[in-house]
Amino acid sequence: MATEVKLFRSWSSRYALRIVWALKLKGVEFEAIFEDLSNKSSLLLQYNPVHKKVPVLVHNGKPVCESLVILEYVDETWNGAHPLLPKDPFAKAEARFWAKFSDDKLMPLIRKATLGNGEEKEEARVLTAENLKHVEELLKGKKFFGGEKIGYVDLAFGWMAYLINVLEEVSGATLIKKEEFPLLSKWMENFYEFPEFKESWPDHDRLITKFKNYG
Repeated sequence: MATEVKLFRSWSSRYALRIVWALKLKGVEFEAIFEDLSNKSSLLLQYNPVHKKVPVLVHNGKPVCESLVILEYVDETWNGAHPLLPKDPFAKAEARFWAKFSDDKLMPLIRKATLGNGEEKEEARVLTAENLKHVEELLKGKKFFGGEKIGYVDLAFGWMAYLINVLEEVSGATLIKKEEFPLLSKWMENFYEFPEFKESWPDHDRLITKFKNYG
């Protein structure tokens, strides 16, 4: 029986891109269904009636929602190629912690530091620098967060590899200086240049327009 894999995404969703990358690493063929988030399809609302958002992975008719949940599903379902999470329970727990850190702590701070206003923006820039030190520390002695190969934490932080430059350009602020964060800067380059991901990046100019309009 053939496996049917569909991914509901948008052109710019950083969360959906995680799933694109994971499926590419696993060598899984899939159909990408691009949603207009201002006019969501009935299928998207059917498959994700709770949050009504992308990404949604539909595997043989069964929907899986929320990007970090989907990553684990992909890793467990196609477990024969390129493992994303470590087997050790403690290392696995750590990976999940840092993925949540990316979404719940770092991403909102960087958003405020670049797209915010006034005191909130200045405070966010200070806090962003402090929190980026944790990320830099994680990369000591490693090419990727997963070691020599891209893993779960790399995919969680993957948005930084392309979106930081966009947000810096829009805001005129430099958040990640090579001299301050050499390991993180190198990781961003390595992740962005990773051959399997080359064709997945959203259009830079279109992203600039999108985030300028947020202001």
